[in-house]
Amino acid sequence: MQLTGAQIVIECLKEQGVDTVFGYPGGAILNVYDELYKHRGEIRHVLTSHEQGASHAADGYARSTGKVGVCFATSGPGATNLVTGIATAYMDSVPMVAITCNVNVPLLGKDSFQEIDIAGITTPITKHNFIVKDIEKLADTIRRAFKIAQKGRPGPVLVDIPKDVTAAKTEYVFTKPEPIARVSDTIREEDIETALEMIAEAKKPYIFVGGGAVISGASEELAEFAKKVNAPVCDTLMGKGAFDGTKDVYTGMLGMHGTKTSNLGVSECDLLIAVGVRFSDRVLGNAKQFASNAKILQFDVDAAEINKNIQVDACVIGDLKEILKRVNEKLTQQKHEEWLSYIMELKEKYPLTYPAKGLSGPFLVEEVYRATKGDAIIVTEVGQHQMWAAQFYKYTKPRTYLSSGGLGTMGYGLGAAIGAQIANMEKQVINIAGDGCFRMNMNEIATAVREQLPLIEIVVNNHVLGMVRQWQDLFYEKRYSATVLDDGVDFVKLAEAMGATGYRVTTREEFKKALELAIASKTPVLIDCIIDCDDKVWPMVAPGAAISSSFTGEDLKGNQ
Repeated sequence: MQLTGAQIVIECLKEQGVDTVFGYPGGAILNVYDELYKHRGEIRHVLTSHEQGASHAADGYARSTGKVGVCFATSGPGATNLVTGIATAYMDSVPMVAITCNVNVPLLGKDSFQEIDIAGITTPITKHNFIVKDIEKLADTIRRAFKIAQKGRPGPVLVDIPKDVTAAKTEYVFTKPEPIARVSDTIREEDIETALEMIAEAKKPYIFVGGGAVISGASEELAEFAKKVNAPVCDTLMGKGAFDGTKDVYTGMLGMHGTKTSNLGVSECDLLIAVGVRFSDRVLGNAKQFASNAKILQFDVDAAEINKNIQVDACVIGDLKEILKRVNEKLTQQKHEEWLSYIMELKEKYPLTYPAKGLSGPFLVEEVYRATKGDAIIVTEVGQHQMWAAQFYKYTKPRTYLSSGGLGTMGYGLGAAIGAQIANMEKQVINIAGDGCFRMNMNEIATAVREQLPLIEIVVNNHVLGMVRQWQDLFYEKRYSATVLDDGVDFVKLAEAMGATGYRVTTREEFKKALELAIASKTPVLIDCIIDCDDKVWPMVAPGAAISSSFTGEDLKGNQ
């Protein structure tokens, strides 16, 4: 049948099973929005307050479900406002398709009104992107975009469509999408055998889990693998929930704000099994001293990650679920009781602690854990609160901790929480924010209200840019340059002005009560939590130092 380009866009989204789109209209994309209006019973459109909010919402939708997140934007500034969200998704391997529209084909390259080369701009931060100048290629391009976004290591894809292409007509034929096959052709039997030999020889193995284990849905296989290897398990920010955080063998996060147990354990192990990690600088500390006593065995779907930041002794390349399945089939039960006993002693010796009195970030997170019985989807912005949320909430399932790990995007959380809540209406979604982050995209509270979402926004308000201040305090002789936010902005009134409920709390009891009311209300609620400006995230590894040199506030006092 003959359809316009705009109709083809919508039909292709329906082909792919898309039920929700996040976006903001404008002149160039008007034809698409007009068509979307006619299909509003099939595809829900969420109008965000800003295009960046739309891209983060598509990201949160994707991370919480594993499905492709979709966002729309018009040409020029509409398209460029997506860039930070696309880059965030790219760094954390999130499947996303961003559809933008541009000026008519004859106007391209002529500095036309609201014209921008968005394909050129986003080339470094997408798996692939397209500009479709020929209506005949539109349907297949959109189908390719969805396939690329999901295949292998996922990531964002952008499709830019000139306005006259959305108006032109061509023949459209429904095409059922092919299932996305797991990458298994790169898994070599000899690599599996090498891995098994290294595991059998190890006396002090440690399993290190990253976001790849979440993406591949390998939690069950990972649990079996950890049991068979009989080893302690640590993770990254992106790996939260892939391995059950309530298990005894789980020792917490590794790296700059990892636990002392994980940092010391990995520094002493003789085999580090890296499962879907990219060995970021925040994990490695001093790369030359990282796991210096260990052989390193890496499992990853992306061959580019092998020997990129750290030299490994062996690797298996392919889908993690498939790799672990094959390893588990051949792996005999290992025994490392003495090593595990030693790690458990470290765990007992170096627990995560915080002051017994007063309102603090760790207390807020632990209280959220208690109130939600560990069954919420936790979203964060970036900074101290992000680390506290990673440290003090016990994640038992994948896709329940959503945060910008690679890019470290302040302003990510609220948009992502909206996307996650819309995708999981049966779940309680809570965004934990700092006051600095909240100010970046707080306009999306209006979106949460319009969409009638039971979303809770917890603002950990210390009236400073907390993480930057922590560095200034420790490494810049307390020169607090441009980090003080004590300017009288009333977040409760802001929330109320946008139609949400707002509470301000200064004590533990006030927070418990406000959280209880927020959960019961099933409407958007903001809780402004006033904490001390000098609260810090502990433990910490100084930039460039070995992770074994991890220290706490008590350590600093002892050295004075």
